[in-house]
Amino acid sequence: MLLHLRRSVVAIVILTVILGIIYPLVTTGLSQWWFPAEANGSLTVNGSTLVGQTWKGAGWFHGRPDAEDPMATGPTNLGPTSKALAAAVLAAIKAEAALGVKNPPANLVTTSGSGIDPDISPAAALVQVDSVARARGLTPAAVRRLVIEEEQGPYLGFLGAPTVNVLELNEALAKLVRRSSSGG
Repeated sequence: MLLHLRRSVVAIVILTVILGIIYPLVTTGLSQWWFPAEANGSLTVNGSTLVGQTWKGAGWFHGRPDAEDPMATGPTNLGPTSKALAAAVLAAIKAEAALGVKNPPANLVTTSGSGIDPDISPAAALVQVDSVARARGLTPAAVRRLVIEEEQGPYLGFLGAPTVNVLELNEALAKLVRRSSSGG
């Protein structure tokens, strides 16, 4: 019996060292080397680039309506004939109109499947250009150029559609505003 106990203890120690120390260190090192941005997280001074957030006022680009409630990490499960969905979309359209956004694309007035999508389509960003430029005292051309610079192509060049990360776009907007107000 002591022989079996000793073998078990030795196996536990060896597996703990391999799976509890060596393996995590190797995978962490490889992820830091191959994918440093992903391995170090998505936090910036203003939030996470992976989670949709609320941006108040016409001076900022807005994401999908689900960013209003970051705890809602799931779909609403409302179907196309749902009166609640129709009312929510109409309310979102009115909210965008109040900010000066006319004819917003669907992804600017509907929630995403995850409930916390940080990205919008380039069309959803471009439709907000005039109201953001007006609120910030910038030229629409400068703000439009910013949106185009922040556009991210499909993953691996062919998977999905182009997107614009709202947090990164608003951080770039803040830098543009600082540069233009300092005369640079």
